[in-house]
Amino acid sequence: MVDIALTENLVAQDRSVATQRFTKGDKRFRRLTWAAAALVVLIFAGIMASLVYGSLPAFKAFGWPFLWTEIWNPVTDKFGGAASIYGTVVTSLLAMAMAVPVGIGIAIFLTELCPRALRRPVGIAIELLAGIPSIIYGIWGLFVFVPFFQSDIEPFLIRVFSDIPVLKTVLGGAPYGIGLFTASLILSVMILPFISAVTRDVFETVPPILKEAAYGVGCTTWEVMWRVVLPFSRAGVVGGAMLALGRALGETMAVTFVIGNAHYILPSLFAPGTSISASIANEFTEAVGDLYQSSLIELGLILFVITFIVLASAQLMLYTLERRAGGRS
Repeated sequence: MVDIALTENLVAQDRSVATQRFTKGDKRFRRLTWAAAALVVLIFAGIMASLVYGSLPAFKAFGWPFLWTEIWNPVTDKFGGAASIYGTVVTSLLAMAMAVPVGIGIAIFLTELCPRALRRPVGIAIELLAGIPSIIYGIWGLFVFVPFFQSDIEPFLIRVFSDIPVLKTVLGGAPYGIGLFTASLILSVMILPFISAVTRDVFETVPPILKEAAYGVGCTTWEVMWRVVLPFSRAGVVGGAMLALGRALGETMAVTFVIGNAHYILPSLFAPGTSISASIANEFTEAVGDLYQSSLIELGLILFVITFIVLASAQLMLYTLERRAGGRS
């Protein structure tokens, strides 16, 4: 009896020691994860504070009209960010309009229609586009796309839409080759791998039984994708699109090569323009004077805010879609 009691006491002590060890380890792990999360918040706050502090001289000098003032003249210290903001928004939205349908189509092809032997090679080839440096895209666009667009594509589009009231303005003017349209096309190629890769991975998470059930009741491939796969994976699809939009909003070198770097707003997509990132990259090293440098920093702050609004809107949209889906179910 004494041996049994002693054995039980030793076992209880071992369990207590093991429990304490696991509890200490869990506490250390929890503190480490909290520290990592706090570090992210501190970095975010530090970037925001640096941008706000650096843009104060420009904000005091120009105020809110900086957002809609087009003039950008370093000689007279008159600055406005309207042209850069306009170019950033237009090129990003146009790139998304071109890349999202193609990216989703590629994902559908890879998951449903592509022969199994070709899925991996085609998928790897598409994902490799994401690894190409942006400056390579810029050089490619400048020496390949710009001459081709100037000599063939833009003159053709100008002739085709010359009699249509709105499109003759949007797709009219002189065929420069460089401009918002060319920059948008380069951006669409750059963000295409992000959309297609994320969308393909999300499509592959759809339970096969759902698709088999849809095919079993006579649905076509299009109906299965539209009514089963896309509703099931809409959160991932939107997330991939937002990831690509974030890349498009902040892209610098590729856009700088082909956008034209002109600080004015014209209605034609073929006209030269500029973007926030291109303006900062081109002029920051030449910014002489506190006001000039502060204006460029304020452009960076505006880009930061635009990106934050886009991501917050995406989260709100996903939350709304989930609530509606839950209400219908």
